[in-house]
Amino acid sequence: MARLTLPPADQLTPEQKAACEEAVSGLRGRVPAPMIAWIRNPELAGRAQKLGELLRYQTTLEPRLSELAILVCARHWTSHYEWTVHKREGLKAGMDPEVVAAIAARRTPALRDAREQAVHDVARTLLATGRLPAALHAIATEALGERGLVELVGILGYYSLVALTLNAFEIGLPEAAAPELGDPELPR
Repeated sequence: MARLTLPPADQLTPEQKAACEEAVSGLRGRVPAPMIAWIRNPELAGRAQKLGELLRYQTTLEPRLSELAILVCARHWTSHYEWTVHKREGLKAGMDPEVVAAIAARRTPALRDAREQAVHDVARTLLATGRLPAALHAIATEALGERGLVELVGILGYYSLVALTLNAFEIGLPEAAAPELGDPELPR
């Protein structure tokens, strides 16, 4: 059961209502799940959801690459709700189901091209170590371009914020618990 819920519309402050309305009128068309927590600070809610909208829908990375990065992030943080939502979106964007299964099992997936490989390797390395070695930086810049690599790092940072928010406040659990990630109550 979630530790926080979205307050009823009649209990939202004008600033909270404005943040929710902005999210609903944007590319998502709804209030994203982490906003359930963020709305306690309407400025955070508004700014974070706009950043998420940019990083999810308006980068040079095609959707299958963005979703690949998000799934690696969700697996890293064992964020069940994030995994459940982005597994569906990744498959819709053309991700190979075997790649999704490998990420869930913490195995190295067989990827189709240099761009997928760069996204996967940068995501795993950066999330695990907080650093990007020179050789991997060069490979990723070649595959994704400077802008693409900067956007990828932004996606990983944003979806880490999302995962930590969802995990801390147990948003989406138990209904979105992803069996392939294991028990949400156990440490990863």
